[in-house]
Amino acid sequence: MADFFYKSSEPETVEIVRSYYVMKDAFSALLVALGVHFGGKVAPMRDITSHFAGGVKITGGADLDAHWCRPDDYGYRSLRSTAKLAKGMSKEDRAAVRAEHERLVALWAEHCPKRLSSHEYWQRLGVNTGHLLMSGGVKFELDGTAYFHLGFQINEVEHLANVEAGKPSCGWIDGAVEILASEYETARLAKLRAIEVSNA
Repeated sequence: MADFFYKSSEPETVEIVRSYYVMKDAFSALLVALGVHFGGKVAPMRDITSHFAGGVKITGGADLDAHWCRPDDYGYRSLRSTAKLAKGMSKEDRAAVRAEHERLVALWAEHCPKRLSSHEYWQRLGVNTGHLLMSGGVKFELDGTAYFHLGFQINEVEHLANVEAGKPSCGWIDGAVEILASEYETARLAKLRAIEVSNA
């Protein structure tokens, strides 16, 4: 797969990229808050189009099995959709387990953040998400410039011609100019350093 690198200082383009990371930071903070309610860290998960809450890393053994699935390879448990009742439980105990499970499910529903769609922001940038699904893409902002690493090439002239002809297009990011991989990599490393400083 080929790699293509672009940058844009167009204010609207930069703001879209910046707003995505503001929302991503807010989403991460909500995951931390969700974990507080359940007594453990919540796994940050992602698929090809969005970010979402995964399981919770909580300590305990078989006593957790009534409400939580078995831990995955990393120790995270997902909340069951319905309580798992052990054989031989009394009617009162079964009712208590069900009531506790309803409480946990309601607590999760109240505090779990909704999925954060990364593709929504790519669409706002004008990028065809079909091409993105097939070939991938990365975006970030540094010092008022947005940088992009795409697995497909965007071309303004071709894009405009396709739009005029009613044909599919890879899309065009406002203000985008193609840059060398070395310029992109320099900016990427500078962004990582800036993140490390802000987290120190």
